[in-house]
Amino acid sequence: DDVSGFVVLPRRWVVERTFSWISRRRRCVRDYERLPDHHEAMVTWSMIMLMSRRLARQRK
Repeated sequence: DDVSGFVVLPRRWVVERTFSWISRRRRCVRDYERLPDHHEAMVTWSMIMLMSRRLARQRK
């Protein structure tokens, strides 16, 4: 194990891309919510909106 320096994880770009999708929604960029449950609901809602638009666009 002669590992030194920074090693890029192979699938890290998937997580980074998902974070960029979430941060396109204004409410998910800042800490507007007082409770963590509300912020989690906003993240879930933004992903539902994103995926429903993509599914609707594919069916045309």
